[in-house]
Amino acid sequence: MDNDGIEQERAHDTSVPHSTQTPRRRRKWPYVVFAIVFVFPLLAFATWSAAALHWSYSKGNRAGFIQKFSQKGWLCKTWEGELAQVNMPGAAQEKFLFSVRDDSVAVVLNRLMGSRVSITYEQHPGLPSRCFGETEYFVTGVRALP
Repeated sequence: MDNDGIEQERAHDTSVPHSTQTPRRRRKWPYVVFAIVFVFPLLAFATWSAAALHWSYSKGNRAGFIQKFSQKGWLCKTWEGELAQVNMPGAAQEKFLFSVRDDSVAVVLNRLMGSRVSITYEQHPGLPSRCFGETEYFVTGVRALP
């Protein structure tokens, strides 16, 4: 076999890479795995949080005495309070635990501490984190009662 025969054999051999072959495609599966593991759960958490915070399950008013009100939390500081509701004199009191997200409402509640008040609240069940408040009841307004 002469050199021309060897050249012809190499030209027909598919195992030898040629410079005319198309470049190798990049694999996309690492991006898909990253999206499934990190991006989609993050988007689901953000969507759920936004929905739970902006749509209230119920709204209402409660009257009683502000018994306890403080700012709590290690990383996320939230205002947490306790309203003592007395139905009849001499009856056991019922406690209503609430959270406050608005600092202006927190200032008014601090000023009215110990007095009889009426609070307006919204209920937001299913919040994904305690960072928004320790309870599902968020006070949106307060007024003093005689």
